[in-house]
Amino acid sequence: MNPLLKRLQPYPFERLRQLHADVTPNPAYRPISLGIGEPKHATPELIKAALSASLAGLASYPATAGEPKLRQAMAGWMQRRYGLALDPATQILPVNGSREALFALAQTIIDPTQAGATVVSPNPFYQIYEGAALLAGADTWFAPSDPARNFAVDWAAVPQEVWAKTQLLFVCSPGNPTGAVMGLDEWRLLFELSDRYGFVIASDECYSEIYFREEPPLGSLQAAAQLGRHDFKNIIALTSLSKRSNVPGLRSGFVAGDAALIKPFLLYRTYHGSAMSPIVQAASIAAWDDEAHVVANRAMYREKFAKVTPLLAAVMNVALPDAGFYLWAQVPACFAGDDAAFSRELLALYNVVVLPGSYLAREARGQNPGAGRIRMALVAETAECVEAAERIVSFIQSRTHPT
Repeated sequence: MNPLLKRLQPYPFERLRQLHADVTPNPAYRPISLGIGEPKHATPELIKAALSASLAGLASYPATAGEPKLRQAMAGWMQRRYGLALDPATQILPVNGSREALFALAQTIIDPTQAGATVVSPNPFYQIYEGAALLAGADTWFAPSDPARNFAVDWAAVPQEVWAKTQLLFVCSPGNPTGAVMGLDEWRLLFELSDRYGFVIASDECYSEIYFREEPPLGSLQAAAQLGRHDFKNIIALTSLSKRSNVPGLRSGFVAGDAALIKPFLLYRTYHGSAMSPIVQAASIAAWDDEAHVVANRAMYREKFAKVTPLLAAVMNVALPDAGFYLWAQVPACFAGDDAAFSRELLALYNVVVLPGSYLAREARGQNPGAGRIRMALVAETAECVEAAERIVSFIQSRTHPT
């Protein structure tokens, strides 16, 4: 067996399953889970119609690069969303969801023969970043997040000697789990560091279409263009239909950016067997070409967060994120920072599942930045999320004001 497999840690949801294994949920309440970030809004009919109308495609082997019509649809969306004119043939590549692409990209970029090969990741983070780095033979270095800036990553805290060994930087904006969105000055800093040290920036942007401000989140390629970097040197943006269009089971997204990186990534994927099914391609074209369902989806999230956030903010430290569909909340002082105990007791007493924040981070330099926090995925319908919030309020009040 590949010895690098031993470096992998249990996935957060496996740890959550173990944490709850001996907990008996209160049967007086129906179960509600805010644990997994899996969209629950209805899949748009236009996507389902495109799937069922394209079954003849099952008779053909798909090309790894995807059909030109698909890449053109993706390029068209990038033009409308970010004002970017990308070459569909050289600067865009379809992928089977952002998770698969994040992992595969690291295998393409990392050169483990170089001493001290390093991947820098946010902390807290999406665990695929760590697994991709370790199985590519690299070390990981976790950049801390700053609670004073809505948990934006403090990139300036990464030492120069770490940047000097860095081959790949994972960025997540809007962030998971914090919802923080990077501004132009942060992108400028990362681009300058990339120029200086030669590392690749992989920008995970799968939450880009769920936001609460009037101005949509700035994308990595959009930031590069604003700073005159029109070749997108050493930048790969990754996006997905899962959250945007409520189709996590479709496994569809794309990468875009530096053509000099897209070319070897395509070569890798040709051998890796990562071609997108023709029927998925057809459904993806329909999804990328339509914006009305995205606007409606965003409106549902805005209504939901507007109702849930004030309820929870009355009893715990939590605020509306910049974007995404998570609330990143601090557990009350009576739990002494024990996010796992909060999760266990909430399930036992009120049958609501939340994810301990410490499971989404690593201890680095003596601190786990997720400790004492919980992540709540507001993915279900509004009424169910409001009910969950009301139960959490009752749970906290029972602990802080016991009768």
